[in-house]
Amino acid sequence: MDISIILVDDDQNILTSVSILLENEGYKVTFFTDGAKALNHLNSHEFDLGIFDIKMPRMDGLELLKNVRKKSAMPVIFLTSKDTELDEAEAFLYGADDYITKPFSPKLLIGRIKAVLRRTDPARFSDNTEATKNYVRGDLTLDLDRHMCTWKQNTVTVTVTEFLLLESMVKHIGHIKTRDALMDVVYNDDVYVDDRTIDSHIKRLRKKFRKADEHFDAIKTLYGIGYKWEICD
Repeated sequence: MDISIILVDDDQNILTSVSILLENEGYKVTFFTDGAKALNHLNSHEFDLGIFDIKMPRMDGLELLKNVRKKSAMPVIFLTSKDTELDEAEAFLYGADDYITKPFSPKLLIGRIKAVLRRTDPARFSDNTEATKNYVRGDLTLDLDRHMCTWKQNTVTVTVTEFLLLESMVKHIGHIKTRDALMDVVYNDDVYVDDRTIDSHIKRLRKKFRKADEHFDAIKTLYGIGYKWEICD
């Protein structure tokens, strides 16, 4: 199956490394260094997926996505250094399908590409050789194939990093996950992040769950150690 991806980023190193990564996975990649050139190409070509940076010259990623959404439902993943909660919220408001912050791990990007494609076009991209895999933990359901999350039957929109952290915590209810262990789940050894990065992800997760349920309190902090998911099945 030929899957075409348009990659837009003004950082040549990102373009080169991500293009090689995607091509090694069998994807067909077309790349541009600014949003204006990419939009011009998108006006006459179709792609299965877009991966956009946000901060770019001439036309940034948000403006590019805004124009794309006028005529296309092509799934789009932002791959960006803008890492605040407001940045992420704005991206989803514009119609992004996922949001990955730099630095990122290659396995995380590839995993999310596959998940977004399955979610947006399951008939074409789902692996029908086995049933959809779910974790059900009390009021929480994690769809492992589509990287989707629900709490008390309400959809909670999480990024791939947040999903992987959730999955790691809920595999063993009540078990403590150290910050180092959680970092190993979502980042390769060659990607440097400090433990405050994990704290920021957990903080955002709690806020998202509390929008669905103001009494949410399943993620427990073990100060100086890490986190655990504590809830009865």
